[in-house]
Amino acid sequence: MLEELIEKFGEKFGVLENIKTYFSPGRVNLIGEHTDYNGGFVFPCALDFGTYAVARKREDKLFRMYSKNFENLGIIEFNLDNLTYDKKDDWANYPKGVIKTFLDKGYVIDRGMDILFFGNIPNGAGLSSSASIEVLVAVILKDLFKLSIDMVEMVKYCQIAENKFIGVNSGIMDQFAVGMGKKDHAILLDCNTLTYEYVPIKLEDMSIVIANTNKKRGLTDSKYNERRASCEAAVAQLNKNNIDIKYLGELSVAKFEEVKHFIKDEEQLKRANHAVRENERTKLAVEVLKAGDIESFGKLMNDSHISLRDDYEVTGLELDSLVEAAWNEEGTLGSRMTGAGFGGCTVSIVRNKNLKTFIANVGKKYKEKTGLEASFYVANVGAGADILK
Repeated sequence: MLEELIEKFGEKFGVLENIKTYFSPGRVNLIGEHTDYNGGFVFPCALDFGTYAVARKREDKLFRMYSKNFENLGIIEFNLDNLTYDKKDDWANYPKGVIKTFLDKGYVIDRGMDILFFGNIPNGAGLSSSASIEVLVAVILKDLFKLSIDMVEMVKYCQIAENKFIGVNSGIMDQFAVGMGKKDHAILLDCNTLTYEYVPIKLEDMSIVIANTNKKRGLTDSKYNERRASCEAAVAQLNKNNIDIKYLGELSVAKFEEVKHFIKDEEQLKRANHAVRENERTKLAVEVLKAGDIESFGKLMNDSHISLRDDYEVTGLELDSLVEAAWNEEGTLGSRMTGAGFGGCTVSIVRNKNLKTFIANVGKKYKEKTGLEASFYVANVGAGADILK
């Protein structure tokens, strides 16, 4: 594939001199959903597919960018002296935002670049194609301009670019998993402190299967804000009764059982129940994986989905239909929704010998129930963003 991309680079940008190639993965969160803003843990991993780039420095201040995924948009150009968000620059606003953030932080980027991109992350599937391209550009900048900066710092800058330049109020999990991913390991991450631990995840005769509902998502932002507000209200209620916490994630399940009677609002109680128990599940997931018990990990994934369905109420017909069909298939160790919910994707762990029938049967049942076609992607746990050659 790289040879093809290099050839395309030559076709678009001329001479093939001083070029380098790079890769940045997509990511999926295996367990720990809606825990990040509740002061809890998430448990993402990098995937073995993502975004590739062929790049070189220019002698002037012009940036020229081309994506094989958006060939109809042609080469998008912008200048080092005018790094502002421009709707017509479409996807190229992501690299532009990262470049501007590096400059704002005092790093010397004194010339433009030619970059060709190609991603095999499905767009809109919730596998972080935006974080993948952001971290990829950060790796290119560090390499070509010989910048002294570590990956955690670059991850932070990529989140700033998405929040401030693009205007999407995302947390840091996506960029962190993409930048800090490690082959055959997931990352137990505290999004508030950025303390993290690599946990081996040996799939051997199994694969991760991501299924996209292909449902058009509507009210995700407002529903997300409602859930967050409910959790904050539950914390306020507990603090009125001298519990003294900042986040629900500070409570163990045992402590929560002791004090939950202070939360009188039924909806707030359900939301808090999910936040506390999901955080505990995520910590338990690490313990069972360290013990090599992938079957127990699968059961925790199932419990996570049930909690997201019944207590947090962020699943809906499409996600539930995919997950329930997966649960009924031979070779499925666990399946759950992943991401914000209300559409998007599920993640399952499936034995390799059952992959074909899993995809065929789950797809068939899903279509019968919803009228929609699901898309399936088989993945393994990959490494973080890096230079290829």
